Amino acid sequence: MSSSVAIVTGAAGDIGRAIARRLGEDHDIVLMPDLDGAAAERAAASLGDPGKFVAFACDITDPANVADMAKRAAALGMVRTLVNNAGAACAVSLHDTTPEIWRMDSVLNLEAAFLCFRAVEEALKATKGSVVNIASVNGTNVFGHPAYSAAKAGLLHLTKLIAVEYGKFGIRANAVSPGTVRTQAWEDRAAANPNVFEDARRWYPLQRIANPEDVANAVGFLASPLAAAITGACLPVDCGLTAGQAELARTFSQSDHY
Repeated sequence: MSSSVAIVTGAAGDIGRAIARRLGEDHDIVLMPDLDGAAAERAAASLGDPGKFVAFACDITDPANVADMAKRAAALGMVRTLVNNAGAACAVSLHDTTPEIWRMDSVLNLEAAFLCFRAVEEALKATKGSVVNIASVNGTNVFGHPAYSAAKAGLLHLTKLIAVEYGKFGIRANAVSPGTVRTQAWEDRAAANPNVFEDARRWYPLQRIANPEDVANAVGFLASPLAAAITGACLPVDCGLTAGQAELARTFSQSDHY
């Protein structure tokens, strides 16, 4: 019997590595492509089983590189899960967003997911597999980073397009939308501003921000048979951020209403 394979793009980062670890529990092999091949190697090595976790240097914005990734995955076994996790944001405000930044964020956060899906489309048909796209609360609300946010909104729509068009082949497609996640980038901010997590958590009803394992557990669920009837959905992993802000609720409840 062929090995079951999961692909997690951007696997060298904290969230990607956590997703790879989680999917390693119910896949035989996890392919871990990342633009930084050396970082991918370190991430794979940190997970402990070189036969299960396989690093792969890949620029997912390059169709030729993505085709190579698909060939590598096919050589490892049958692709059952694709997680489009790679992403990044540049300009904070619309005013500071140049045409180059807009295109760069769109290519990495949206077009790359399309390229990766099309590259393993036939493999996913064969396994009646699952696609999980890592979107963001920025895709449904305005929290800055406009080009990134617009791309993530597009990624949510791509998720529905895959779900609707490929459901007849047994392929499911869902998205996870994290809020702030406690990654190394946020730890670096905390080193410069020790109050950063305290300042952030007041906006979250659960009074904390998510960690990479929270995101990974949501991905593991959506990719598993437990979610067999779920497709075209977006699961927020945001500690309640998009449900509403307690600080705002308190402010309005204490104000005069006319």
